[in-house]
Amino acid sequence: MTEYNSNVVVVGGGYAGVMAANRLAPHARVTLVNPRAEFVERIRLHQLVAGNDDAVADYTTVLSPAVRLVVDGADRIDTAARTVVLTSGASLEYDYLVYAVGSVGTVPASVPGAAEFAYPLSELEQAQRLTERMADVPLSAPVVVVGGGLTGIETAAELAEAGRPVALVTDVLGPSLAAGGLRSVTKRLAKLRVSVIEGSAVARVFDDRVVLANGSEVPSAVTVWTAGFGVPGLAAASGLTTDALGRLLTDETLTSVDDSRVVAAGDAASPSDAPWRMSCQAALPLGAQAANTVLARMTGEDPAAVNHAMAGQCISLGRKAGTFQFADVDDTPRRWYVGGRTGALVKEQVCRLTLKWLRGEADKPGSYSWKTNPRRQQVTAAQAVPAQ
Repeated sequence: MTEYNSNVVVVGGGYAGVMAANRLAPHARVTLVNPRAEFVERIRLHQLVAGNDDAVADYTTVLSPAVRLVVDGADRIDTAARTVVLTSGASLEYDYLVYAVGSVGTVPASVPGAAEFAYPLSELEQAQRLTERMADVPLSAPVVVVGGGLTGIETAAELAEAGRPVALVTDVLGPSLAAGGLRSVTKRLAKLRVSVIEGSAVARVFDDRVVLANGSEVPSAVTVWTAGFGVPGLAAASGLTTDALGRLLTDETLTSVDDSRVVAAGDAASPSDAPWRMSCQAALPLGAQAANTVLARMTGEDPAAVNHAMAGQCISLGRKAGTFQFADVDDTPRRWYVGGRTGALVKEQVCRLTLKWLRGEADKPGSYSWKTNPRRQQVTAAQAVPAQ
């Protein structure tokens, strides 16, 4: 028999937050706080900019109907009073809080002109702003994508396939890929006529060009900035201990080192200051494990240490090609990969499965499962900082 003796507030309605809320729904009164009324498929934001997907889904398709959705921002967590102060001025009381605020796109203040003229796209509003800008310039106008990580590669390929001339500026292209996967990506970018400029940082951004550290200039009607991610400052603003990037610092059970009633998940979680790579692939199991920690604490049990394995990196290279880079359980890239049309099919299947897994957890809480990583090093009692 289900008893609703606890109030759980989940801050953040992305992959980790929705997974956690769905898993907790049968066991508590769960409130999900999110600033947007729709679920954002962040892994499709580059498609939104290219005009072939809206990158959103209705919450009714992924969230349990037992979860109360509050469309609002969270300004501060008062751990002493166990309340969340919302942007609207309202507040929510909680017995347990799941901190799943995700990550944000950042533009460095140290690069002159970047904040004024460059467009990040890791959030829906950023992608929408960039989409509007794209609509204002002709298809023939040059585009510069700054950053050679997965987001930069996907964005450059998507825009080039749409017919835009694209230059990709980066220090190193695909640094997380093995040699075979990198060859697959490079070959596709060349076929799409993406000009890859490696080995030089961006020194300055103007409205019509990018100046590199070596003094050369690259014409740019639109500059897209994908180099670097940050996290919202909610944890630090609430007096909670964070890592160097601002992620909530937790022990190996995802519990805040400051408060046993605050549990983190997703991109904004830093267990033992050794976080997983920011990704949907990590967010889903982290959300489920955060929920498991809350459930254990609700019943007076000892929560399990966090542990899940990574499988690889999925990269879309437009709609007609992709690369799946296989990885070891610790996220180290392996030499095997799948490229071309098959790679595109794999990537699309993964995108669809993320929503299916969230819906599955809503329909049957506790059904989502994951593989573990036997190499995940557990912190010792001497290393761990106990929750207060």
